[in-house]
Amino acid sequence: MRGALLLFVLAGCASAGPPSPPVSERVTPPVIEAKPAGAWRAGAMVAAANPLAVDAGVEVLRAGGSAVDAAIAVQAVLGLVEPQSSGLGGGAFMVHYDAMTGDVITYDGREVAPRGATPDMFLQADGRPMGFIEAVRSGRSIGVPGAVAMLEMAHREHGRLPWGRSWRAAERLAEQGFAVSPRLNEMITAAVTRGGLPPEAAAYLTTDGKTPLAVGSKLVNPRYAQTVRMIVARGAAAFRDGPLAEEIVAAARREPTPGSLSLEDLATYRPNRLEPVCGSYRVYLVCGMRPPSSGGIAVLSVLGTVENFDLAAMGNTAAGWHRFIEAQRLAYADRDTYVADDRYTEVPLAGLIDKDYLRSRAQLIEPTRAMAKVEPGNPPGAKPRGRDATGNGTGTSHFVVVDRQGNVVSMTTTVEGLFGSRRMAGGFFLNNQLTDFSFRPVDDAGAAIANAVAPGKKPRSSMSPTLVFRDGKFELAVGSPGGNSIIAYVSKAIIGMLDWNLSPQQAVELPNMIARGAIEAETSRADPQMLEVLAAMGHTFRGGRNQGEGSGLHAVRLMSDGRLAGAADPRREGKAVALD
Repeated sequence: MRGALLLFVLAGCASAGPPSPPVSERVTPPVIEAKPAGAWRAGAMVAAANPLAVDAGVEVLRAGGSAVDAAIAVQAVLGLVEPQSSGLGGGAFMVHYDAMTGDVITYDGREVAPRGATPDMFLQADGRPMGFIEAVRSGRSIGVPGAVAMLEMAHREHGRLPWGRSWRAAERLAEQGFAVSPRLNEMITAAVTRGGLPPEAAAYLTTDGKTPLAVGSKLVNPRYAQTVRMIVARGAAAFRDGPLAEEIVAAARREPTPGSLSLEDLATYRPNRLEPVCGSYRVYLVCGMRPPSSGGIAVLSVLGTVENFDLAAMGNTAAGWHRFIEAQRLAYADRDTYVADDRYTEVPLAGLIDKDYLRSRAQLIEPTRAMAKVEPGNPPGAKPRGRDATGNGTGTSHFVVVDRQGNVVSMTTTVEGLFGSRRMAGGFFLNNQLTDFSFRPVDDAGAAIANAVAPGKKPRSSMSPTLVFRDGKFELAVGSPGGNSIIAYVSKAIIGMLDWNLSPQQAVELPNMIARGAIEAETSRADPQMLEVLAAMGHTFRGGRNQGEGSGLHAVRLMSDGRLAGAADPRREGKAVALD
């Protein structure tokens, strides 16, 4: 998105050569003002889900690195110390703001389905969908990894230090070892409890194949260090051919239920550089990811719906939460129905965030009563779609970096489920990203489902790395892990900061309420009286996501006094560190 002429364009196709895509609507966002050289005085900051990853990013910034240089360091360490959430075998989305030019651009490192993928590959012989856990652990769940290729592309355009500089901390930690954190121990325990780990993962993460590594025990990963050295030497080409690529393919094609991933799939993968999807929210401009992520659209849909209410006057009360909950339900219904990889499926992007359309959706919200039933709407440009049949995975992480020049990275990164497919190669876990597709290609009425599997297609994501601007200047960056709950988490944090005048940390710590039907509510963090009022309106609640992956919101905001304020979600283990 350029500071002078801002037009959305479709990037070139990735890897497997999809059929001729429909042309999504073009959207012209407002202008973002470029900062003159030397104008940035707010310092720098890193906020991420693990202290070791934050330290690696800070080290690179102190060495003169850019936000992208630091992001590479953060991701390289996260993949080692938080392997249940993201890593070299997964994918990522990045939103980048260039303070010098005013450009906002996004980088799409989403995994793609192999050429051998078929619409029915998650169906059993009787036509019923496979069990979700069975699908996750199969080779069919593994998409072509894209995170490293995406980072390489971003580094070519925005890196200031040599490529290898950002990988030093990860190599050092892999060789020397690091202490198993309470969260990593908890996630290993969850994986062992939920069906166990394959031999190579069990050998790495347990003492005897079933006993999780204890908190504080030293974990060394020489294979990861070796892979890092290959990446430093060859870049993303290390994933396209050679011994690492062969190892990835062998892991995906192993029994049980082998997949079709091939060396050709790896060799032809390329990340995409895309224009963001942007929309106004009150006096702000909000920018996020376009398809194959649904995050940018859905967050703008939630915000565009609640924009029709005075949330600032309502405050952090039952009245404000009621509007937010109902807006979520409407946005999720539309997101599930209409959003998928827009190279394969026509997505009514402009219609889904159209102000008049969202005003009509807001009119469905009654002041004191929950909607009895929520159906997808008919946004301008939409075609009929089948009822979605996509599951929900939560193995993801998010971080924010602001460098000393005012450049910003908001990046969400994932291997999909806990430890991805649980299969390893090169010392890291391979994703199970293809279980983000609908397991069924058509619904019960025979209507085509937008997010069905196809060769070369990218599964729909909910990742929502977001940047917010005011008066053409950077205001805040935020994002979260959490599967399709990400949309609720990120929207909550934005509303908390912009409407309820909360600090980034206060907004992150607000209770999570995810409304896709019965509300997943963090009752331990919510005001009991407020929950009673919401229940009297007809809202129903079920056990909150206080365990498992949950949210991992990380945010940085430029405050009115010119300082940066960061936030790290207390539901994880991270921190936010500022540099003068």
